[in-house]
Amino acid sequence: MHEHGLRHDMNVLMQQTLDRRRGLRWLGGAALGAVAPLSLLACGGGSDDDGSTASTDGGSCSVIPTETAGPYPADGSVASGQRQNALTLSGIVRSDIRSSIGNASGTALGVPLTVVLTLVNAGSACEALAGRAVYLWHCTRDGGYSMYSGGHTQENYLRGIQVSDSNGQVTFTTIFPGCYSGRWPHIHFEVYQSLDIATDDSVVSDHGKVSQLALPAIACDQIYGVAAGYSASVANYANISLASDGVFGNDSAAHQVATMTGSVDAGYTARLTVGLAI
Repeated sequence: MHEHGLRHDMNVLMQQTLDRRRGLRWLGGAALGAVAPLSLLACGGGSDDDGSTASTDGGSCSVIPTETAGPYPADGSVASGQRQNALTLSGIVRSDIRSSIGNASGTALGVPLTVVLTLVNAGSACEALAGRAVYLWHCTRDGGYSMYSGGHTQENYLRGIQVSDSNGQVTFTTIFPGCYSGRWPHIHFEVYQSLDIATDDSVVSDHGKVSQLALPAIACDQIYGVAAGYSASVANYANISLASDGVFGNDSAAHQVATMTGSVDAGYTARLTVGLAI
């Protein structure tokens, strides 16, 4: 309702959310039963890492920043001194990623989380991108990664691939990840042109778009220190912010923070619009 427009409002609201985060940390328990929006829109006006935006009747979408796949991708590349590839596992194409597949049988415990990513073409009026393969992975509630971290090396849970539907959407059923030292709570994902490319072990260098989803502060405040199994996240979360995070702090995090609804008791749903330069 003023001349500065939506971008100004989004930036102000993001800063206010960050400023309130520590004060809300110990108030999270009072909101456990509420089901209400917990964060800002993740895809709006403004420039991205290559300056590309596209306008629509409802606003604009930006190309999501490219990020590191980190040391635990299991995407066929060499990381952490080893070459792991979860993408070739039988059963890796799945929506529910809470349990291991193949010869592994473990199940990752934690607060239920549904992740909905919507892929759009930022170079063509933000139209939906169907038929793209999305590989998604993240840490356990205690901060470990399957296939790599101690206690999780024999498991492959919290990893999976989905192909975007006619609306450009993929949906994963998982658990809310923990917060480990030095990183803001996040979820990794890679977007491939097709499922065949994603699961072809001979093209490990073709990882497509690599980025990360940032989990909103208010949800983290409600979960860490309250939900069972997340005690290790409390101190780590107290010592990190989006601004100080080595990944999100270098980019426009507003394009990576999920919009979230839900509660600790009922579980959460995180939504993020992923703008791609096609």
